[in-house]
This record gives sequence, structure tokens and C-alpha cells, in this order.
Amino acid sequence: MNYSYWELKEWFTNIDFTIIGSGIVGLNCALELKKKHPKANILILEKGMLPQGASTKNAGFACFGSLSELIDDLNSHTEQEVYNLVDKRWKGLQFLRKNLGDKNIDFQQNKGFELFENKAFFEECISRKDEINQLLQPIFKSDVFSESENVFGFQKIHPKYIVNNFEGQIDTGKMAFQLLQKVQKLGIKILNTISVESFVESGNLFEVKTDKINFTTNKLCIATNGFANQLLDEKIQPARAQVLITKPIKNLHIKGTFHLDKGYYYFRNINNRILFGGGRNLDFKTEETSEFGQTKIIQNQLEKILKETILPNTNFEIEHRWSGIMGVGNQKKAIVKQISNNVFCGVRLGGMGVAIGSLVGKELAELLD
Repeated sequence: MNYSYWELKEWFTNIDFTIIGSGIVGLNCALELKKKHPKANILILEKGMLPQGASTKNAGFACFGSLSELIDDLNSHTEQEVYNLVDKRWKGLQFLRKNLGDKNIDFQQNKGFELFENKAFFEECISRKDEINQLLQPIFKSDVFSESENVFGFQKIHPKYIVNNFEGQIDTGKMAFQLLQKVQKLGIKILNTISVESFVESGNLFEVKTDKINFTTNKLCIATNGFANQLLDEKIQPARAQVLITKPIKNLHIKGTFHLDKGYYYFRNINNRILFGGGRNLDFKTEETSEFGQTKIIQNQLEKILKETILPNTNFEIEHRWSGIMGVGNQKKAIVKQISNNVFCGVRLGGMGVAIGSLVGKELAELLD
């Protein structure tokens, strides 16, 4: 297709910054760039009709790590590294809330609850509760983790939970909508259903080659997280997460965010429904993919846990299923770096996009100064 003179002039000429990916990182990067360079011509490219990454496909946990997860992190990270991870996640959540407003993203701090299938693992984690609370004391000025009785009636689990007193939940659809509105009000252009295939240096500019059109840009920012390896040579592994949601359930008394089996399963209440995801640990190899979809082994297990553990003696129906693609690696720290003179990336959010995505986008923009 041949584009008109007007289309070429308005959308593809004299572009200062091109951002690939319209998720939480890409949109926050655009906002920060516009703040620093008010007259800049900024273009965001998105391959999906909606943001295709995990930003609008996750469970909406405003979390920074369950007790068992942080204990496990200490096996591969130093205490200072774990402290820094939690500190950044917490600061990122506060930045997100301040930027968009709690009401606009339906933020609720209903606490997080970690459930345990056996007594030994519960006691192992609870024995280190005070140690982790002390480590995190400078961030929260209070104990993060405490114990609670089984007040929700779950079955086949230990009778006590470990509570994260600072964990919350958001509506990630509302989050993305608010970010998109802020970006568009500033005159930043977004093009959807356009896929970047490659980019090559062309003098002082970069030529961006897409499935629709080729054009040049001064600087290029890659914010595609789990899909980043399609354009970058970085240590990023795509990781698919499968999710389902029930139809509304009358008199649903479950309230909060919940972690089970070291966080490999997670569920929450939303609009009198249960949103439930996870099971990647049942088949790691198959789930190391950037392809969307569901598998019987994981979906069957999600339904089994729903029926036997989460909603015993409760009639429910599954209304919808979907999947999202995370970007993970052997380290929990995100990759925010300069690739070449005019190419930059902010990727590998490690399943913590809600918590750190806003800050990663801001840091990505700051690299360009």
C-alpha cells in the first residue's frame, strides 16, 4: 500500500524517539521523554490491537514478593540484592499509584496471603519471618509478614497462612487505559497492529523496518519484555502464564491476593469472581514460549485446585481463559541498558511488571539524556 503525502509527513517524518511496545514500560518511557523534551516527536509502535505483552494480561497483583519467594531469592542473591529488589518494587508501586491515582486503577490494599500445602514448608518459612521482616524494616517501617488462621475456608492446605500486610491489587485494564489517555493527551502518537521486524543504522539515523512501512528515527527504545529476543540478543526467556476467571459467585467471601505452592499458583477476588492463574511449574519447557494459548495439563490442574481447595462446596463456572507472556531470566533485576549509540532497552521484568514497570520506563527514558 502506498501511504499519502499527509500520512507520511504526519506520522513517519522527523521522528525523534520511537518506542516499540505500548505496555507499562513503553508508555511510561514516552511520558518521561515528553516531560524532558516537550517539543519532541514521539512515536509508539504496538504489534497488537491492544498492548500485547503482560501489562493487560496479568493478574493485577500489586505485590513485591511473598515470604517464600524472598527466602528463595536469598539462595541466588545477596541480602543487599534482595533488599534492593523489594525496595524498587515498592517504590515502583508508589510511583504507579501517584501517577495514575488509586481510584483510577481500582487499587485496593486487601493484603496478600501465602498458603501452604504441608506443615514442614510452612514452619521452614515462618522460622525466617523475623529475619525477613528485619531486612525489610528500613523500607516499610513495620513488619511486612505475620501469621493468620484459615479464615477463608480453603481446603487441603495448612491451617495457618502467612500474611503480607502491604500487598494490594489493581485493575490492569484501567491502568493501561489511564496510561494511554495520559500519553495521547500529550500528543504522543501510537500505531497499533504494526510489527517491527528489524532496525539498521543509516548514517546518524536508524531505519526501522516493519510489516507495514519502513521509516527513520533518531533514537529507538525497545520495551517488549517477554518478546524482546525477537529484536535483541539478551538473556531473556519468554514465560507463558495461563489464567482463567469464573463467572460471578454469589456471596463470595474471599478477599485479597493469594499465593500457593511457592507462588506458582496465584488467585484473587475481582467483581465477585475468582481470577486464578499459574501452573507453569507443571511443564516449564512448554511454557517457555512467546505463543499465546492454553494446555490441558495446566488448565485441568487449575480447575482441580479451584474445586478442591479454593471453592470447595461452591458451585462455579469458568467464564474465560487467556494467557500472557512474561520476560524472565537467571537474575531478577530488569535489563535497562544502552544497546548502541541510539538504541536502548528496558526489558525482563521477571513477572513484576505492575510493581517495577513504571520505574523501568522512567529509567529507560533517562538513559537517552
